[in-house]
Amino acid sequence: MNIATLTRSRTDKESVSEKVQPISKSRVQFDLTPRAMAMLTELKSKTDAATYAEVFKNAMKLYDGIISEIERGSEFLIRDKDGKVSEFRMFL
Repeated sequence: MNIATLTRSRTDKESVSEKVQPISKSRVQFDLTPRAMAMLTELKSKTDAATYAEVFKNAMKLYDGIISEIERGSEFLIRDKDGKVSEFRMFL
């Protein structure tokens, strides 16, 4: 690798970093019942999430996706271990 290549690589990285805007964050605090905290802890363990915030962010993405599909008229179907298919009615 020569000096021109190193300089170009460094310059390319600098221009990329100049384009990146810092992400604004908001802090949210929850009061959870013991049952809800146990559920959050169990989900964190089951999903190998590093933090409770990661569990929450993933849950928000899933919830948003489900709501979007419902708004489009989609149905969620569950097939049990015996092969019986039924509607997943979590939100009704």
